[in-house]
Amino acid sequence: MRIRNPGKVRERLWFLGREESGVYLLEGKDGFMLISGGMSYIVPDLLQQFKEFGIDEEEISKLLILHAHFDHVGIVPFFKRRHPKLEVYASQRGWEILQMENAINTINEFSRTVAKRMEREEVHSTYDLDWRDDVAGKTVREGDRIDLGGFEVSILETPGHSSCCIAAYVPEFKVLFPTDGGGIPFDQTIVTSGNSNYTKYQKSLERLKGLQVEYYCADHYGYVTGKEAREFIPKTIEMAKQLRMRMEEAYRSTKDIDLAAQKLISSFYDENPYYFLSPEIFLEVYRQMVRHIASVMEGNI
Repeated sequence: MRIRNPGKVRERLWFLGREESGVYLLEGKDGFMLISGGMSYIVPDLLQQFKEFGIDEEEISKLLILHAHFDHVGIVPFFKRRHPKLEVYASQRGWEILQMENAINTINEFSRTVAKRMEREEVHSTYDLDWRDDVAGKTVREGDRIDLGGFEVSILETPGHSSCCIAAYVPEFKVLFPTDGGGIPFDQTIVTSGNSNYTKYQKSLERLKGLQVEYYCADHYGYVTGKEAREFIPKTIEMAKQLRMRMEEAYRSTKDIDLAAQKLISSFYDENPYYFLSPEIFLEVYRQMVRHIASVMEGNI
């Protein structure tokens, strides 16, 4: 079952934000942790939901960044400035990216672009949301565990969607937070997005397949429960294989990365016109994916 409305997922776990961009809140005995950083424009939604759901914002002591793309780090600067003692976690590569001037400029530019697309651009004039050089934190790696009191959050390195991508798993609850390193449960389909290295993305999916999952908590378009959650990673693996074949065929027929990406993106938006990313931004995603596929096909990798 796919659930896209904010609210309680299960005891000690909340889904917050908006359908197209969500974050999760884990309630430990030793403090609360936000999982993922969402898009910048969901900040007012979160503040309102804290009040509606009776969540004590002062209990939030940790925030875990699952990867450093703009649509997954948007709330981080606001909450770190609002709560200076907040411990922010990310992978080593994630912190490297978040210290790059070009990356920060891209995060801020794309955040405003998507806010405008979602008709929420006024949020950026109301709140201090931009990334600057004042956000730092702790590094987590494969096998690390973050103790929240009563349960632990396990870290898995899952590169492919991005070079900095990690997943979080709570074995006590059988809850997986795959970020975009898993599949995105858009509408009734599964969107696969191995942006930086599609081959590594597929290998990371195979790693996640062995986990017991009752709650599949995606960053975009809500969470999945029950039988569908248990089957979600295997189905994502199959969808990833199908997309790879389509990318191979598009490149084989055009012998041009840009033309192949444009062909694929046109088909995607014909089928999914209401996807949250603008075609201009998602076209660059497809260029990255096709570029990797082309390199493999040409024997350059």
